[in-house]
Amino acid sequence: MKMIRFLKSMSRTVHEEHHDQLVKHKTDPDPYHEGTCPSSLTVWRKSLVISCNGFTVIDSGGNLVYRVDNYSGRPEEITLMDGSGIPVHTMRRCKTLRLVDSWFVYEGEAGDHHCRTSSKSSKKPICSVRKHVNILHSNPNVLAHVFRGSSDKGYAYVIEGSYAHRSCKVLDESRKVVAEIKRKEASKGGISFGHEVFVLVVQPGFDPGFAMALVLLLDQMCS
Repeated sequence: MKMIRFLKSMSRTVHEEHHDQLVKHKTDPDPYHEGTCPSSLTVWRKSLVISCNGFTVIDSGGNLVYRVDNYSGRPEEITLMDGSGIPVHTMRRCKTLRLVDSWFVYEGEAGDHHCRTSSKSSKKPICSVRKHVNILHSNPNVLAHVFRGSSDKGYAYVIEGSYAHRSCKVLDESRKVVAEIKRKEASKGGISFGHEVFVLVVQPGFDPGFAMALVLLLDQMCS
């Protein structure tokens, strides 16, 4: 019950922040309208299942929308579920000769094969995510690249910022921000929740479940 009350308290803060954004843009020439404003999710780096490590994600109404219960250490596979426990995305670490941390992302369940490459899976990945290694004159703000399918050429999204400080942006090929990780502070008093609780802001048209999958991979790559 204490956890539920804590989640409700966090969700009220998100709702107040979202309301403030709407008020702020009320006099804007192009104000937010229903269905066109970003969605804010509160991410708690804790599982609601006793003795399990994981993540709990709630919306502004205090509803459980995503959860991860099989998370510990450096797993080979991570399953993102919706609030009822149905798999939304499965992420598998790519075991190749590469030294760079890489993952395949699948829709739903990815089958029973604990594959070492995507070609051995019963499903094809929707994308691959590779940690960025800063060398020579590369951009030090880049954390990872997201590629379509199992390809590693021509990335679809780039993730920049600092996950350690909970300040990251997911940008598409046109450099438009489609999702953002922000530190969460109480709306009154400026009290910080620390790094275990943060906000995931998702722009209209971008899949919140996929955005949360990227959060999980950033946690693996940068923690």
